Amino acid sequence: MPFPSRRSAPAASRHRPTTAALAVASATALLAGTAATASAAPPPVRTDTGDPVRYVALGDSFSSGPGIPDQTDEVCGCSSRNYPALMAAALGAASFTDVTCAGADTRHMTTPQGAARPQLDALRPDTTLVTLGIGGNDLDLAGVLTRCVLLGKLAPLGAPCKRSYTLLGTDEIGSRIDATGPKVAAILDEIHGRSPQARILVVGYPAIVPDDGTSCRATVPLAEGDFAWFRDKQKQLNSMLARRAGGGRDTYVDAYAPSIGHDACKPQGVRWIEPEQTAEAAGFHPNAAGHRSTADAALATLTR
Repeated sequence: MPFPSRRSAPAASRHRPTTAALAVASATALLAGTAATASAAPPPVRTDTGDPVRYVALGDSFSSGPGIPDQTDEVCGCSSRNYPALMAAALGAASFTDVTCAGADTRHMTTPQGAARPQLDALRPDTTLVTLGIGGNDLDLAGVLTRCVLLGKLAPLGAPCKRSYTLLGTDEIGSRIDATGPKVAAILDEIHGRSPQARILVVGYPAIVPDDGTSCRATVPLAEGDFAWFRDKQKQLNSMLARRAGGGRDTYVDAYAPSIGHDACKPQGVRWIEPEQTAEAAGFHPNAAGHRSTADAALATLTR
């Protein structure tokens, strides 16, 4: 599937130069619901050379937005209201290519995913902004949740899923996270090689279960003790991503902290993660409000 026809936005008209901080502040206000006329739309963020933003979004289903209306790519579960699309619109990006795809893992940055080309092939030498949301599928996060739900039905008390992944003193999920770290680092190196002008934002994952470790078995059928364990593993994944983005070269976007209190256990209208397939989003994935929060966090990060 050629990239020019896959969720690529047309180039925006050029506006007068402005600072990145002012443009991002205006964009964040728009996402927060501040009314603005078309004439007051924020100008595109420009690099130090005066060039407008050319944005490429890379990642998995937590970036693509499966199930969120409207779907622009049914195969990859891509929504017109995912956080990359919200960022591109708010920033007035001169070009925008969204190749995020449900099911993607680190392999699919450099190898095809079914009919989809390697995601890194969307990068260009003049790309100036890249978001990368990856790692969950390297852990088989969907498989972990499935196992935890099944074990939770068989043994609702205790932490049977944790026990199954820590037999004989091992930490299987922790080992998967450790093994994914160098892969993420290699992807970041490759992005810099292909797009040396690009600022890279590594986007973390929002809270799926309550941050305080409490359970909600009527909504999410994990065993009582597995809620806190799953939370800890998700935090470990985010910590790894933050470390790989550290060192001053790249920037980590914390999508977790703003999402506390909006996990899958919360009622409709409060939650940002759907506990099952709904009209709002795919099960155990962010809905439109969750993507709006991540876009806000990423835009705020650009000012720092």
